[in-house]
Amino acid sequence: MISIGVITRGKYGLRLVENIKKNKDFRVSSIEIPEELPDFIESPADFLEGLNLDKSIFSRDLIIAYTLHPDLTLEIVRLAGENGAHAVIIAGGAARAGGRSSLEDMSLRYSMHIEVHEICCDIEKCGNSVVDEFASCFGTPKVKITTRSGIISKVEVVRGAPCGSTWSMAKAIAGESVHDAPAKAGLAVQHYPCRALRGIRGGIHKAGELHKKAVEMALEDEMKENTKRLVGER
Repeated sequence: MISIGVITRGKYGLRLVENIKKNKDFRVSSIEIPEELPDFIESPADFLEGLNLDKSIFSRDLIIAYTLHPDLTLEIVRLAGENGAHAVIIAGGAARAGGRSSLEDMSLRYSMHIEVHEICCDIEKCGNSVVDEFASCFGTPKVKITTRSGIISKVEVVRGAPCGSTWSMAKAIAGESVHDAPAKAGLAVQHYPCRALRGIRGGIHKAGELHKKAVEMALEDEMKENTKRLVGER
């Protein structure tokens, strides 16, 4: 069972911590950095040192960073590498993750897997054992749907967005018609409210689309199962 350390900032990361504890028995702990930060931090190491953070968190198997600041994110990754973390997931997209070449250098130096996500509901298995164990439960949404007379009677979350939006969506579409459910799923996630960026091509719209597709795929699987049952009964 992997251990997870989450670096939160303001509201970002809090729901992930709560949702992981609620839906899986991973060992998860967190530390908080200030919500208000300077645009430029000349010495990230000194800045973090001044916060008196519990550095033991950087020795967890997986670090999930919601620092959302390129200067601090690189320092967080360095601390994770020095303390033996096996993988780091950086939330908020490339613009807030620090330089790509710097991340690649640290990945090689510490033999540590690093990946960057604009939204955490697109995390997939990647071949790294730590990330794969996390992604077996949290990441790109996957649901199992049961229907009765064209109405959704049950929605089981097989894998859900780390923030918890998939579980909320599952409740929202129960009782909906199979025709309306995919669109309702996308809207439910956006009303969660999803904290992904708005006004861009990806962000919250991508989160909604991923959940819409998950429901469409689940309905296709349910239709195939129903067809098999009917053939078997004959």
